[in-house]
Amino acid sequence: MADDLDRTRAAITAGETVLGIELGSTRIKACLVGPDGTPVATGSHDWENQFVDRTWTYSLDAVWTGLQECVASLLADVQERYGVPLATLRALGVSAMMHGYLAFDADGELLVPFRTWRNTTTERAAAELTDLLGHNIPQRWSIAHLYQAVLDDEPHVPQVAAITTLAGYVHWRLTGRRVLGVGDASGVFPVDPATRAYDRGMVASFDGLVAGRHPHLRLDDVLPEVLVAGQEAGRLTDEGAALLDPTGTLRAGAPLCPPEGDAGTGMVATGSVAPRTGNISVGTSIFAMVVLEKPLQRVHTEIDLVTTPAGDLVAMVHCNNGASELGAWAEVFRQFAVALGHDTDSDTVFGTLLREALAGDADGGGLLAYNYLSGEPITGLAEGRPLFVRTPDSRLTLANFVRTQVYGAFGTLSLGMRILGAEGVEVDSLFAHGGLFRTAGVAQRLLAAAVGAPVAVGQTAGEGGPWGIALLAAYLDHADQDLGEYLSTQVFGDATLDVEEPDTDDVRGFTAYLERYTAGLAVEQAAADAL
Repeated sequence: MADDLDRTRAAITAGETVLGIELGSTRIKACLVGPDGTPVATGSHDWENQFVDRTWTYSLDAVWTGLQECVASLLADVQERYGVPLATLRALGVSAMMHGYLAFDADGELLVPFRTWRNTTTERAAAELTDLLGHNIPQRWSIAHLYQAVLDDEPHVPQVAAITTLAGYVHWRLTGRRVLGVGDASGVFPVDPATRAYDRGMVASFDGLVAGRHPHLRLDDVLPEVLVAGQEAGRLTDEGAALLDPTGTLRAGAPLCPPEGDAGTGMVATGSVAPRTGNISVGTSIFAMVVLEKPLQRVHTEIDLVTTPAGDLVAMVHCNNGASELGAWAEVFRQFAVALGHDTDSDTVFGTLLREALAGDADGGGLLAYNYLSGEPITGLAEGRPLFVRTPDSRLTLANFVRTQVYGAFGTLSLGMRILGAEGVEVDSLFAHGGLFRTAGVAQRLLAAAVGAPVAVGQTAGEGGPWGIALLAAYLDHADQDLGEYLSTQVFGDATLDVEEPDTDDVRGFTAYLERYTAGLAVEQAAADAL
């Protein structure tokens, strides 16, 4: 143990550690890794989106305040653990929530508040672009937001000089370079897997579509440059270092990898970048990424086609709503425990509830839950209302209630995965990650039933995106290797995985639950209409 501590301390002092930072929906997290890719220190900052003028957003002030608090937390962790300051880095990477709309004028000024992936206000634009391009354009994608602004004649459109994602914006400010990793870029505008760049034919089609109204909106000028994993994407400037760490401890000069979205970092953090592999990320949203052996036979509005950070084709099932509602119920039970005189922490309550779910009926006892805090395009709902519904003959127990809430978190994902199954897509295994899987064997087992495939969880299940972008930054020194080879040999070669096969009774129970879930979507729609 002392030897490990000394080695890590020496690596920090020598500037051989690598930092990854990810701006997630509810937390900004930092992960510092040693030369072997093992996490050695962490930092975090909690934040929340705001619903302002019917738009889900984060202010740019909150972005920088949150980043500074997160980095300060990391620096303090390094100092406490190793007794040395973190001054220089071998490399750095930034990732964030994919999609959304950040539009800037020629002077780099934000034109309208950041519109996040969570907004479902671009239905007309997404449908028209899908028809025009012959490629599914989800409502979350940046190009859908831009075209919707064109359709709505928003006054800021004539001033648009650049659009990007949250990761692209932060990277831009840190390095001065307006670029995106190919995985994040593939959620801005369709990418051609053969060229690892925006599809040229589709670019021409879009430019022609808007030329009559806004001839200045040429995508070659407006969209960020696309880079692939292993390419250097600039270096941390003095200004960028000061933005991350106003105290001046962290120095400029570190190379940065291309900024990526949380989907791409999830693939890396689970080693799921080769065909027939996939991963499922569970957080505020929930999504599955399956690396394809060949293109899908037809366009599905429920399925995004994106890429790995290396540019390989991926089918993405993205659900706007994930574990937030389950977390809200856990907080209610925590407050109840406190009211009874049992002061306890959220992790203990969450773990207790999840373990209780395994004692429930396989179908959830006839109960029904929707986790829709926002709209859910896969099920055709523009707005969400969290619901818990039961019939008079249902079996209301704590175990059934919790099991139903977990099933509800996986319901929309299961519908999307069934579409891939009908397309003949085969998956050898799915690697799950996110805080929900810190409680061993519960969410993993129920997820296996929901997706009908083995689900693996590793010791890094709770590390997630910040570790993934740190690995992409470390990959700058190994770009002569294929990304999948690098991950399998140098990162996951000795990894211990817990694999849960679908349980027959659980599969049967979840199938019954999903039939009830699908039938009850009319209730969810009625709630959105009435409330």
